[in-house]
Amino acid sequence: MAEPIRNKKADIPVAPTPQNTPANNAPISSHAQQPGVSSIKEGIVIIIIITIILFVTRRDNIDINITEPFDQATAASLFARNPALVSMIQGKLGSLVGRSSGYIESLPISVRRRVAGLKGIQKEHAKLESQFQEEVLELEKKYFAKFTPLYQRRSTIVNGTAEPTDDEVEVGEEEGELANAKEGDEEQGKTEDKQAEMTGIPEFWLSAMKNQISLAEMITERDEEALKHLTDIRMEYLDRPGFRLIFEFSENEYFTNRTISKTYYYKEESGYGGDFIYDHAEGDNIEWKADKDLTLRMESKKQRNKNTKQTRVVKISVPTESFFNFFSPPQPPTDDDDTVATDIEERLELDYQLGEDIKEKLIPRAIDWFTGEALQFEELGDDMDGDEFEDEDDEDEDEDEDEDGDNEREIDDDSEEEEDGTSKPKKEAAECKQN
Repeated sequence: MAEPIRNKKADIPVAPTPQNTPANNAPISSHAQQPGVSSIKEGIVIIIIITIILFVTRRDNIDINITEPFDQATAASLFARNPALVSMIQGKLGSLVGRSSGYIESLPISVRRRVAGLKGIQKEHAKLESQFQEEVLELEKKYFAKFTPLYQRRSTIVNGTAEPTDDEVEVGEEEGELANAKEGDEEQGKTEDKQAEMTGIPEFWLSAMKNQISLAEMITERDEEALKHLTDIRMEYLDRPGFRLIFEFSENEYFTNRTISKTYYYKEESGYGGDFIYDHAEGDNIEWKADKDLTLRMESKKQRNKNTKQTRVVKISVPTESFFNFFSPPQPPTDDDDTVATDIEERLELDYQLGEDIKEKLIPRAIDWFTGEALQFEELGDDMDGDEFEDEDDEDEDEDEDEDGDNEREIDDDSEEEEDGTSKPKKEAAECKQN
């Protein structure tokens, strides 16, 4: 059963941000509107016993005495050796979701009548919840129309087509560090002529994105040169529930697009609690210039002819990590697709959350991300976990392995000029330097 996507709640005060659609993060699947079964422990035990007996003993010839204590370590070892067993159990458990435990049916008819009455009341509550979410959406759109002129004004200053007014500067100085006394006025005066040649605020959006933790992880050094040409990031609502993110670029050497957008769609029906249900996302096709596709990299590969033993070096393009993969979002599986990777829901959740971060955090408070002030309101707990830190010795070993592996690999060809093209991409480390 799919779970709603929820933002992590910080223990420290959170800066107020505009509440855009949806009011609560949307679930990945419409199945989230189904309440869970109160207890399926009995079903779990039965399924585990049956699957272990039928699957393990018959297919793998593993002798297990299930009458003896079956501790966690034994189970973990068994499941590790038999991934198909895990899949089978998951499928069986999934079939139990939504089934009654039999308790309700065992109640007297008078009590069941009261239960039915409560369900009727709950349905009326659900109607009001749905109306509430629709009205919240309309209220958000109303205030978004008021925010839009402020975003447009911000864009003119960032791109150097206008200068801030004295009143705007005065208000900004009162709330920021610029109100403090400045030192080194003489040194600053020497650089005024050079600074006067700058237009707007260079690399404004790139700097803001690199300070936003979830986005910084996606930006590679190769991406930065292209993202320096970002002139604006804006958002718009759809006629149906959903939103579109629009990235505007100046002319650059990487692609011909002046805007690249990504649209997030929600399902027509509401979820449990009246929330909008996330359906899928679609991104624009990026019109890359020749040999400038940042989502691919060239890899050298040695090929050796099996008969003549001669070698040659060929260049192949393989997918690589890039922020611009954001515009090629993962697609949800179809109902009849049983071979979908187990991480598809995690990828969908991550992709949706990135869109929400841009919409609800980056766009409304871009200047706070540019200066880094917004970082104090972020939840950094997960980043402080021990799993996030590696020993220096481990990193050195990884670097040695990378050096030994190199980009050139030697393989045997089955035929004289055959190229298999099946080499797997190597992940590049994304070095995200924050301001």
